[in-house]
Amino acid sequence: MRLTPELRDRTFHWIADDVDPAARTELQQVLARAMGGAPEALAELEDRMSGPLTFGTAGLRGPVRAGVNGMNRSVVVRTTYGVATWLVHKGHTGGLVVVGRDARTGSAEFFRDVVGVLTAAGFQVCQLDGPLPTPITAFAVRHLGAVAGIQITASHNPPADNGYKLYDADGTQIVPPDDRIIEAAIRDASPAVSIPRAEAPASTRQDVVDAYLSRVATLPRGTAKDIKVVLTPMHGVGGETATKALHQAGFTDVTLVAAQAEPDPAFPTVTFPNPEEPGAADLLLAAAEQAGADLAIALDPDADRCALGVPENGKWRMLRGDETGVLLGEHILAAGVPDALVATTIVSSSMLGAIAAAHGARYTETLTGFKWLVRAGDGLVFAYEEALGNSVDPSYVRDKDGISAAVVACDLVATLKASERTLLDVLDDLALAHGVHLTDQVSLRVTELPLIGRLMAKLRADPPSTLAGVPVTAEDLLPEADVLRLKGDGVRVVVRPSGTEPKLKAYLEIVAPVDTNLTAARSAAQAKMGELRAEISQLLGA
Repeated sequence: MRLTPELRDRTFHWIADDVDPAARTELQQVLARAMGGAPEALAELEDRMSGPLTFGTAGLRGPVRAGVNGMNRSVVVRTTYGVATWLVHKGHTGGLVVVGRDARTGSAEFFRDVVGVLTAAGFQVCQLDGPLPTPITAFAVRHLGAVAGIQITASHNPPADNGYKLYDADGTQIVPPDDRIIEAAIRDASPAVSIPRAEAPASTRQDVVDAYLSRVATLPRGTAKDIKVVLTPMHGVGGETATKALHQAGFTDVTLVAAQAEPDPAFPTVTFPNPEEPGAADLLLAAAEQAGADLAIALDPDADRCALGVPENGKWRMLRGDETGVLLGEHILAAGVPDALVATTIVSSSMLGAIAAAHGARYTETLTGFKWLVRAGDGLVFAYEEALGNSVDPSYVRDKDGISAAVVACDLVATLKASERTLLDVLDDLALAHGVHLTDQVSLRVTELPLIGRLMAKLRADPPSTLAGVPVTAEDLLPEADVLRLKGDGVRVVVRPSGTEPKLKAYLEIVAPVDTNLTAARSAAQAKMGELRAEISQLLGA
């Protein structure tokens, strides 16, 4: 392999047009090593210049590094130009745009560039400089009547990443064709160095934060408040806001995990700052056990996801996202909202549908991602996805919100405690009423993204005819979504590429009826799930 003139010249042009001196130097050094014949430098250069980041499930995400295929100031400047062009196309010239950020590497600089480009383009800008949780930006769009919202965050991605999340005038994540319009505008944009930026006065807009906290404080339905909570923001930006929200809602016995309480872009105590990852919640569970807590809560770094931990048989464990989802769904529907709609995704547990039917509520399933969930229909009172995302107040925050979910979870736990019951008791009740709904996941993390496409093509060409001894049929959701669904009696597997990480994911579900022996039904479901998991792991090569 050798450095081609085309790649060399394209890299020179990008360096010349970069707005960031440090990024220019970084890419020059990689180019120099590649020109010197270093194979690893050539591979790195090809990757950095392989093509622009594209709008996925939640906007842009990628490693913070120089080059077109990374999160850097030039990419942010050109992306914001594309967003400004799209807003003009939508008839929002000069409108108000909310801009927020987290505390990841590069977030403060990217935030300033977003504000600068929008200001120069004639837009008003509400700056939520903090850093602050993503749900506050989503809330602010609707609260202020803005035409869009932008949050600089990579949510729960690895420490090296950052991202760019976009909300439309409804406070929802964008959907096609808006993403394609923005990408086309970015492609047509001038070099970053030629795009105007203007200085704007700094502003924190504490009034917006206060309005969000006031709204969240109204969410508890019960009067009980006597619980002890241990919470981790996982080195992210949710600790202070979540503590204030819980206190304002009446839950004042809240302790943060000290080692993870402050924002830290290095995320020193976790490999991946995602509560779903094995080991990520170990410090939280240890602290909860030591404190004799009633509930453990883990937020992801931008606080849009919420995971719950509970004591079980003398030990602590984290609830799965589906367990949390059905518990919150049951709690919200129990309030008896007329003509209520609840929603989850095609990869989540199907139990929410049975719960909705029992309450006389409407139920629907959508494609993965909250951009689809919050568009599920009129009367939406609750939506969740198995990846720890919950929307408990969709009229005000039209996205997942870990902080408001934590408040509602505390309301549920406190109400149950007053009756000497627990979340696990409710899970037992739901299984007895609707059957055991056991879910699991098999994930294959890849270093070469094309491998995901090859594996999906192979599965489509030769899907299995049986899984865990049950005949299954395959349903291909292309072209609507890159999803293959395998279904049989009491067995379901959904395979799809992740929208936020380099992973191929398979979502597994076993549904088993319960007569009177819940323990036996769960044991049978676990055995069936073990068989299914082994088959899917072999199928994916995971």
